[in-house]
Amino acid sequence: MIIELLSREHRNIERLLAVLEHEQDIFDRADRPDYEVIRAIIAYFEVYTELYHHPQEDRVFAKLKIRDPAAAAKVGDLAREHKKGAERLHRLAKAVDAVLEGREILRQDVDTIIHDFLDHERRHIMMEDRDFFPAALKALQPADWTEIAAALSPHQDPLFSDATETRFDALRAHILQLEQEAEGERH
Repeated sequence: MIIELLSREHRNIERLLAVLEHEQDIFDRADRPDYEVIRAIIAYFEVYTELYHHPQEDRVFAKLKIRDPAAAAKVGDLAREHKKGAERLHRLAKAVDAVLEGREILRQDVDTIIHDFLDHERRHIMMEDRDFFPAALKALQPADWTEIAAALSPHQDPLFSDATETRFDALRAHILQLEQEAEGERH
């Protein structure tokens, strides 16, 4: 089902946000984070989230606005939220490029941009999981889901599926390493 797919993608996005936060901690200690991993996270958001995940949510939301306008109003302006998220991502990409190109940029500014991106993404996902997805499950009709499914892109997730792309290999390895370290700390 589409909501299950979107929820699974949210869990995967949360894994990426945890990796970005880990790299931010390294940056905050004045060490050098893994910029290849950070750039791969940015690329993932630019490609998969912007071109596939958000358009799917937008389709579901369009149906929700028809079926239950009050519930849609409670969710808010999802398209605007997605646009603002894309703008924060663009700011993050520009800040990382500035650091890598040796341009003048304050560490605190980079830190603020990363923190802003992490914070807003997490709040956005939480709102969708808490308000948007349950409202859609309650209001949409079987025909709505069929119509949305027909418009689903056949494109596979380039990081978390069998159709993985090689440019995400370092990021995938980094995620597994961090998750194994976290698992080791719990035991």
